[in-house]
Amino acid sequence: MTQVNKRGVRAWMLADWAGQPFHTLCITFVFAPYFVEFGLGGGAQAQATWGYMTGAAALVIALLAPVLGAMADVSGPRKPWIAGLSALHIIAVAALWLGVPAMEDPWIILLAFALALIGTELAFIFLNAMLPDLGSEDEIGRISGSAWAMGYLGGLVSLIIVLGLMVGDPETEKTMLGTDPILGLDPTLGEGSRAAGPFSAIWYAVFIIPLFLFTPDTKRKPVAVSARLGLQQLWAMIRDLPNRPSLMNFLLSSMFYRDALAALYSFAGIYAAGVLGIGIIELGIFGILANITGAVGAWIGGKVDSRKGPKPVVVFNVIVLAAASLTLTLTTATSFVGISFAEGSNAATLIFFALGGVIGAAGGSLQAASRSLMVRQATDPEVMTQSFGLYGLAGKATAFLGLFLIGIVTDITQSQQLGVTPVIGLFLLGLVLLYWVKPKGDIRA
Repeated sequence: MTQVNKRGVRAWMLADWAGQPFHTLCITFVFAPYFVEFGLGGGAQAQATWGYMTGAAALVIALLAPVLGAMADVSGPRKPWIAGLSALHIIAVAALWLGVPAMEDPWIILLAFALALIGTELAFIFLNAMLPDLGSEDEIGRISGSAWAMGYLGGLVSLIIVLGLMVGDPETEKTMLGTDPILGLDPTLGEGSRAAGPFSAIWYAVFIIPLFLFTPDTKRKPVAVSARLGLQQLWAMIRDLPNRPSLMNFLLSSMFYRDALAALYSFAGIYAAGVLGIGIIELGIFGILANITGAVGAWIGGKVDSRKGPKPVVVFNVIVLAAASLTLTLTTATSFVGISFAEGSNAATLIFFALGGVIGAAGGSLQAASRSLMVRQATDPEVMTQSFGLYGLAGKATAFLGLFLIGIVTDITQSQQLGVTPVIGLFLLGLVLLYWVKPKGDIRA
């Protein structure tokens, strides 16, 4: 294992800071709720369309992740892959600016969003594969947790900038700070929400640069890049999974609970706008709260990981997220668990804010600990990118199914509330499979 200097470690951690605004601004809190509501017309059918699009993107990621990971392990360096996929992401996310209200051809934006999602998810497979070289086994949990916390802070700072300076309430035409949007952005045309795309692209492009300058990469191997050789190695690893039950069960478990978390993040803002009637400014406050608790949760989870190992952290947070998801589906604008609120009550908003804090903290901690637990399951450094390719495959193999299920259930029931219920079952499936995961993997257990 190569010991990397502190500057190289910090540059790697900054990649999470670079990538998080896309998830915070475009997927969860600003662009997606805006576009589903105004670009696609709002309602259950719009939510279903968004579910089909994100599901199709997840299917592409599931197919490409292990292939690219296998090819990278054959060739050696990860940075060329990160550079190419980052370029795809930056171009596609910048194109979200074109998402005007009531578009005649919204598929242009749906395609751009899908490509942006594909680019960032595949790039982070290679970024995650660099984690084992950044420190000793005892340090990995702290590094991963701190990086994830840094990502949440990046999401928080970017959200405050966008909501405080760029996004105006359609009714008051004022930002969260009570000022006119900068650059003459017109709230009635959704220009503040649309600007989240190019803003995220610029942010990513600037803050990913230190990774290329300061974080060491693996050396190029003498064997030429060969998809065939890489896939042969990948297939051998898959065939060997029954002999490594801990790794196999972890991949299956994470496949379900990470799918559920991704779906929860993708549709929380859409659900809040469509079911709870929460406006863009309130949704932004929710996002700020979730990012603060996410950063704290990831940092605390990293500390616990270093002392107790990542598995207890993962188990605890999956339970918390399943409970939070159930609570969310039992909350409407006028009632909770069938009990009606008093007229004029803001109880639904308060419940949603509380859930945002819980989901942020548990989600941040879960993702950081999962990355750390994967390092312990993938014990062979020679195929670490390939192993994280499998991890990426596991995270996306049912991601398209989960998102498609949200689209299908929403379509069938014509209910946004019932449409998000599949996430609860996915969390519970992941929790059951964690029982057979050994804290230090098969070989070193």
